This record gives sequence, structure tokens and C-alpha cells, in this order.
Amino acid sequence: MPGENPAGRGRYGESLFEPAHPREAERIDDAAVVYDPVTTHRLRALGAGPGLRCLEVGAGTGTVARWLLREAGVDEVVALDRDTGALEGAEDPGLRVVTADLTDEGLDLGTFDLIHARFVLMHLPERRRVLARLAGLLNPGGRILLGDAVELPDRLDTASAYRRTMDAMWEALRETIGTDIAHIAAYPRFLREEGLVEVAAELYCPPLTPGGPLARFWSQTWRRMRPELEATGRVDAATVDVALAQLDSPHLAALAPGMLLAWGRRA
Repeated sequence: MPGENPAGRGRYGESLFEPAHPREAERIDDAAVVYDPVTTHRLRALGAGPGLRCLEVGAGTGTVARWLLREAGVDEVVALDRDTGALEGAEDPGLRVVTADLTDEGLDLGTFDLIHARFVLMHLPERRRVLARLAGLLNPGGRILLGDAVELPDRLDTASAYRRTMDAMWEALRETIGTDIAHIAAYPRFLREEGLVEVAAELYCPPLTPGGPLARFWSQTWRRMRPELEATGRVDAATVDVALAQLDSPHLAALAPGMLLAWGRRA
């Protein structure tokens, strides 16, 4: 199907970014600090509130799932992830934690009034098929919100350590676990192809400030991926060191990858 990429035989959480790593929850939460306000604003605009049954795909440390329950007041959240260790012991009424693989064809979750998946489909080689499956879980009138990374690189900057390391990262992710952001801009079209209506999208590019939560996220990501980065041949150890230093430098001047949000409603 369109949007599939056969590269990468590994899996997120196994080949890279193991949940048991002592700083993995911290890395995820650094990204959540940046992206949660944008995500929850859009979820609220899409009608997140009492009376809804919601699916949170790739629940991570549970920041969005808890917001849906505590702030939006939805009735139930099914928090789905392949590793739910960060959600163990959660006592929020209405929270159902499901440890499962989204790509498992035998997985039966029921249907939902609201589905959210952020930074999940981009890491799945079968992303187009999974998108269709998620759209098929919507109740009549139900809405889906998808968020994934997009790049707006400075085409005049091809030699800086930051740019070379970021490019090496995307190549390493594609080759290792099949990550592909080339088709993210097609999400609105894919949602229309699944018969959804009121389809729209927006792009958020967060500021990349020295030592800020997003800089910390990329720093941790690159440190964890150093062998894979250098294996691409795009960067060596010295280049990665310079790029990491740039993330803490007052001279940092770069546009971080953005997040495309796409949504639609089941008629």
C-alpha cells in the first residue's frame, strides 16, 4: 500500500529505545513537555470530553491518557503500548491499560469515539495499513487525531554538525526499524481515502532552544543512537560530539523537526 517502507527489520523498543533504559521515561517526557500542549489543544477542539471512549495509541508514560481523563473528563481511555511499564500502578478511574502490539491482527479493542496516535505510525513499516485499521475502529461520529514528525531542513545548511547528525539519524532509523517520515504529509489524503469527513491538518514547529526540553530530547536520542549514527557513514564520532555541544550552545540556530497533526471524523 502507499506509504509502506520495507526497510528496517527491527522494532522500536527492541532494536532502539528500550523501555528499560534508565533515562527512557525522561526522554519521552521531555518530548511530552513540548508537544502535549499542542496535542491536547487539538483534542479539546475535536470534542474530547465526557461520554467518550478513547484509544491512546503508544501511550508512553501516559501524559495524554491522564489529560483525557483528568482534564477533558472522558469516560474511558484504553492506553495501548507494547510496553506499559510506565503505566503500571496507575489508579485513574476509567483507565484501561492494554499491553499489546498494534500490528497484531488478532487484537480486538472494540470501537471508539476518539483515537489518538502520536509518533507511532512513522515507526511502523506497515503504517498505511495500520492507519486504515485505526480509522475502522471509529464509531459513527468518532474522530481520529494522528501526529508524526516532519522535517523542514535548511537546504542552505548541509555541512553543519547539527544537520549532518539529524540526517544521519533519519537514515539510521529507516535502516534499523523502518521509520519513514516521507509520507507524513499524505495523512490527510489517507484519511479521506478511508472515508472520513471534516479532514484537516496543521503543522507545529517547536522552538529549539539551548538546553531546553526539546534539545534534551534530541541529545538523549543521539547519544542512545551513536553506533547507528556512525554506521550510516554520514557522521563520525567527532561530528556527533560537535552536534551534541550545539544543542547546549547559545549559538544554536536551527529549526527542529516539526509535528504534523491530521484529523478526521467518521460520518
